[in-house]
Amino acid sequence: MDPLVFYKCLADDTRLKSVLLIYREHELCVCELTEGLQVSQPKVSRHLAQLRACGLLVDRRDGQWIFYRINPELPVWATGVIRATANSNPDIIKEAYQLVCGMGDHPVRREHCC
Repeated sequence: MDPLVFYKCLADDTRLKSVLLIYREHELCVCELTEGLQVSQPKVSRHLAQLRACGLLVDRRDGQWIFYRINPELPVWATGVIRATANSNPDIIKEAYQLVCGMGDHPVRREHCC
């Protein structure tokens, strides 16, 4: 992972918050991020595609839902940066995290998704 690419990928507010939410929850779908970030589905999808393209996220399909998680093959330094940012700056995603949690657990959230 090229550090310049890594930091450029996180330089956008929506992308940074998406990565931090996914880090905190381990895995989220587009509809959960849309609810948490209070932005449109196309905007979230566009940013997730960019995060996948730069190697920060991987996805998996479960029926009609696509779930995103931090790429487990990221270098140690990159996961350390994400972890340190999430742990040292919880207020960045506080409101978004509360909105996602308001959707319930994944099985319950599926009723509200997509």
